[in-house]
Amino acid sequence: MILAENITKKYRGEAVLKGAHAAFPEGKLIAFIGGNGAGKSTMLNIISRLLPPSEGCVKIDAAPLGKWNSRELAKRLTILSQTLYTPARITVGELVSFGRFPHSNGALSQSDKEMIDASLELTGMSCFKGRFLDELSGGQRQMAYIAMSIAQDTKYLLLDEPLNNLDMSRSVKIMKILKRLVRERQKTVFIVIHDINFASFYADYVAAFKDGELKYQGGASEIMRPEILSDIYGMDISVEECGGKKICLYYE
Repeated sequence: MILAENITKKYRGEAVLKGAHAAFPEGKLIAFIGGNGAGKSTMLNIISRLLPPSEGCVKIDAAPLGKWNSRELAKRLTILSQTLYTPARITVGELVSFGRFPHSNGALSQSDKEMIDASLELTGMSCFKGRFLDELSGGQRQMAYIAMSIAQDTKYLLLDEPLNNLDMSRSVKIMKILKRLVRERQKTVFIVIHDINFASFYADYVAAFKDGELKYQGGASEIMRPEILSDIYGMDISVEECGGKKICLYYE
């Protein structure tokens, strides 16, 4: 379990995340929702140790985050940030192999190679294995990085806005892949997401941020309600059910 205790982050004395506390359940797809600047990505980056908190503590499986050895943490937790650096003239296969580094230390075993191939197959990127990243579309590169994250084969997978700049078809494909990781491999997946309809349809658990506060959290059916969403986004939002799933309809 990942436990966040009183997490606060300040820049020049101003808090952008204020005393957030959460015990995130395991084996779930967890969506972080809220407006721009609400604290979602800050929380994700603190959990992944990319950012230090100004106050508070994160525990990964009962151990304080600061006590984790970096290599051991990389075997337990994967983070895919918003900004992806694309090295020149590196192939998709080489990129995905980087996900095995915490396990292989650069010397790929047969099981490492099998995990790489399985990740490429799961994401539909096998046919691009020998292609250079700079020859791919933005959506294809995004999928290659997701394949790399899956190849790392960690218990926790943290994704910061992986659907940005993707068309609906590719976004749906990514969400289905993440859901499969939860259902079939018992992964715990965190995703910062702006499309609340995707969050409503695919997420098991939702953490809703507003003005730096983790204001609401719970099962998706508890949080994806009009009064909560309207408060989080500062506009009237209507929620309807379709085929047993809640669909969010926006109204100003």
